[in-house]
Amino acid sequence: MQCHRSVWLHVVLGLCFAVSPTCRLYASGLIWALGMKFAIDKINNSTSLLPGIKLGYEIYDTCLEPVVVIQPSLLFLTREGSAGIRVLCSYTDYQTRVTAVIGPYVSDLALITARLFSFFLIPQVSYGASSEKLSQEEYYPSFFRTVPSDKSQSKALVQLLDKFGWNWIVAIGSENEYGREGLATFSSLATAQGICIAYEALIPADPSVPQDHKKLETIIKYINETQVNVIVLFSVDKSVKALLEQWISHGFSQKVWIATEAWVMSDIVTSIPNIQTIGTVIGFTIKGGIVPGFQDYVADLFASIQQESFCQASWEYSRNADSAVLGPQCRQCDNVSLHDISHLLGNQQTYAVYVAVYSVAHTLHQALGCMEEGCPKATVKSWQVSEGLSLTSSFSSPTHRMTQGFDIMFWSWQKGNLQYIPVGDYQESLRINTSQIRFHTMDSKKPVSTCFQRCEPGQIKRVKGFHLCCYDCIDCEENTYEGTKEDLFCANCPEHQWSPIRSAKCYDRSERYLFWDEPLIICLLVLILFAMVLTCLSAVLFLKNLNTPLVQVSGGARSIFALLCLLLMCLSLCLNIGKPSTASCMLQQPLYTLCLCACFSTLLVKSLEIVLLTEFTSCPKGFLLWVTQKRAWLIVAVNCLVESMLCFWCIYSVPAFPVRDYKLLHSQVLIHCEIQSWFAFIMIHGYTGSLAFICFLCTFMVQTPAKKYNMARGIMFSMLVYFIAWIIFIAIYNTVQAMQQHAAEICSGLLCALGVLTSFYIPKCYILLFKPECNTVAYFQLHQGGAS
Repeated sequence: MQCHRSVWLHVVLGLCFAVSPTCRLYASGLIWALGMKFAIDKINNSTSLLPGIKLGYEIYDTCLEPVVVIQPSLLFLTREGSAGIRVLCSYTDYQTRVTAVIGPYVSDLALITARLFSFFLIPQVSYGASSEKLSQEEYYPSFFRTVPSDKSQSKALVQLLDKFGWNWIVAIGSENEYGREGLATFSSLATAQGICIAYEALIPADPSVPQDHKKLETIIKYINETQVNVIVLFSVDKSVKALLEQWISHGFSQKVWIATEAWVMSDIVTSIPNIQTIGTVIGFTIKGGIVPGFQDYVADLFASIQQESFCQASWEYSRNADSAVLGPQCRQCDNVSLHDISHLLGNQQTYAVYVAVYSVAHTLHQALGCMEEGCPKATVKSWQVSEGLSLTSSFSSPTHRMTQGFDIMFWSWQKGNLQYIPVGDYQESLRINTSQIRFHTMDSKKPVSTCFQRCEPGQIKRVKGFHLCCYDCIDCEENTYEGTKEDLFCANCPEHQWSPIRSAKCYDRSERYLFWDEPLIICLLVLILFAMVLTCLSAVLFLKNLNTPLVQVSGGARSIFALLCLLLMCLSLCLNIGKPSTASCMLQQPLYTLCLCACFSTLLVKSLEIVLLTEFTSCPKGFLLWVTQKRAWLIVAVNCLVESMLCFWCIYSVPAFPVRDYKLLHSQVLIHCEIQSWFAFIMIHGYTGSLAFICFLCTFMVQTPAKKYNMARGIMFSMLVYFIAWIIFIAIYNTVQAMQQHAAEICSGLLCALGVLTSFYIPKCYILLFKPECNTVAYFQLHQGGAS
């Protein structure tokens, strides 16, 4: 079958296919060549595609050698009708010997020829070169292919391993472009998916060389020592054959072998003696289709070559042909029969060849402007065909821009015969029927090949042992989360977010402050309302009895003013409840202290009056006038003015403002008012405290006979409650969390308000309500005791 015809017609196509250097027939290559010939014959007999145009072709054997593939490639670049290549500034009108090239099959050779043909923009359509480098259109603008790239197959391999839960594997590639690039792409994707590669190596290019044979022995040894159960072989069939022969000869245990499309259905591999002893083989084949009529075509062709007249004509043609074009004769291939290649007639790779030829034919049809009656244009340049292949998608066949999937094949041995069982496919995602796979294990169940258990969400990997991809799973702590699978540490949540233990993500923090519906706040609000009601009732009662001796002795209108200030102070306590704002934070302390200062100013006037009447009886009467009558209001006004000035200075210079505390609570952000200047805080509260202290000193020294009415005692106890409230507030404020500090302020204010009410005003209200007989001038003149 070594004889070939070379037909020179209008269009010349070159197909590269491989026959081994020892002239051993490469049956798959022969099938692909016949597939191309069948496609061309079918196109030439078509009346709808390229009517009136006959395609010619030349077939060259690459021998899988770069040096061999260069010779015909240079021949293709020669000018039509000559044997030379002209050096021109522009090759726009340059007509090359061929219009398009089909092949070669392997990526190593395609990378060489693609760069060469790209200079002239000669379209090259490969039916097997899958290297990812060839996808770079800026370097290979005229390269096309009808098969998926290695990256697509690598994704399929990773998904297959992930499907079976195999994360402890060996990855081996062939030492050529297909193996190196494919293995690198697969390793990268596998690592990203969390698959641990225990050992990775390249099979030497020529294991027959002693040095390379030693390397192969080392690879075999390491594979066996890793004790993994799954081996991925991203390799061409010749390298796989060398490795598996050594594996079988050593008698190593059975494994699961994951095959790529380059060898899963190769007769070179399946013909290895005792190949069925290696274990389970699952692999990928390019999803294609059956070429209709091809098997009958090959059967008829083999029937015709048995005729003496056909062979006689072939040998006559061979003698007259150029030996440089025809190549060396292969006598060992003369006796090839249909039986030798019948098992490969259904090879789906043939469909890729068939599609490659038809893609060029369709593009030529469009470039020549062909219609049913014929093709108007006489000629077309190679760059026009290349441009058409890049732009058109009118034909149903895929180009380099179209991605095909894979079929998943399982090797099934039935009574010593190998059958390829389709068990699934891959198109963007993997689909597989695991029930059809019978593993080599005793129970035919899936073998285990794991270095670790997959970490749950919210866990990170802690490396163990010598392999970086073997690890234990550690829970992420509170407020940390599992970032990416590659991270060795849990990532901290952003400040505005939080996470529980063993979390895979962070959650937004909820806001925390004193809510109106909290039980504690409701109780405090009830107490505030109670204090306000008492204050209002006292004010109303004092107003109703304004002109009576008791009210007048207590301060008269100043007492009502003090009660109103006390009412406003109770209302100011509500500024501590709810979500803090800039306004509420600024007004909390100034409004509280100003109201309390106004209340204490009225008590200060009364305290000064008492001390002058009891302790300084000899003082001039003019002094007493300043703490009685209308002049007393001036003292109240001056005190309120001083406190107001301090409060305004605090508001405009160092106001309190709302802050968000993310550290105090683990899942919430605490919003509270932060005092900007403690000095200002001490100043405004210190002035009010100094008034209280003066009141306390003035009333504490008053000596009252028994059974005498003692107004000083009420002021003294009021101030005493005020100081006790501050002591309690400071103790609580420094011990409770910031969340409860505002509640402590409310409690302190309430205690102070209720202390003033119960110590000074409520006893007088009792006399007004229940002992009106005591509310007379005579009574106070009789019982004044110097302390009334």
